[in-house]
Amino acid sequence: MARQLRFVGTDSKVDGCPALHTDEGTGEVIVQGTPVTDPEGLAQLQHFGPGDAAVAVPRELLVNWGPKEMECVPELVDRATFRRLFETFKHTAWRLETRRGYASDREDPDFQAFLATGSSPCDFSEPWFVNIKAQTEAGKTVGRVRVADKPLTTEQLFLLDYARHNAAVGEDIRYLWREDATDLPAEDFWIFDSRLVALLHFDDADHITNIELITEPAEVVRYCIARDAAMHHAIARDEFEALVAEAG
Repeated sequence: MARQLRFVGTDSKVDGCPALHTDEGTGEVIVQGTPVTDPEGLAQLQHFGPGDAAVAVPRELLVNWGPKEMECVPELVDRATFRRLFETFKHTAWRLETRRGYASDREDPDFQAFLATGSSPCDFSEPWFVNIKAQTEAGKTVGRVRVADKPLTTEQLFLLDYARHNAAVGEDIRYLWREDATDLPAEDFWIFDSRLVALLHFDDADHITNIELITEPAEVVRYCIARDAAMHHAIARDEFEALVAEAG
């Protein structure tokens, strides 16, 4: 079976080598670096077998990016704690949305209204809108990039219509076609202040099963790298909406 490697990090400033990857299936750490080839050096390695390879990497690579514990124990939080993050963040809150639909949307009366009329209503007195409006008016940034399919699912069409309400309270909503998002993690998460990640776990019916907080610096950086890549390639909501309308 082919390995499923996830890039962990690099200390390189130019070409990405040396670097660390993790095998998602086995948990093994793959070290990428300069091969050790000189016979005298290889002769000094203990337990070096005929099928082995040796690479040289800076100590800093392992210190900065190496796993800090044998087994990661997820820190799970309840919904109330998760909601408080949107009240206490200092400057930025950003989300990547990758699923084709969400159970919470399908259960929303606004979704049923959209199915009936093609337009979603909105109550700006809802706590979400009240809080986000207060945060953005205070100079903070709230944004999302949504991965979209061709054609858009019904749930994605609903969210595209509903995004005008999010924009009205200051959210920056952008879109990225799934075919252009192959280098992004297939995960939904929020990043708060580039220091804390709330990873959302879902079941097969698109319900959130739990919320995991990640504060380990190397892991947070990995999600920030994904954010930067998504923002670079995504297009603004109104431009995306025009493309969808043009495609019919």
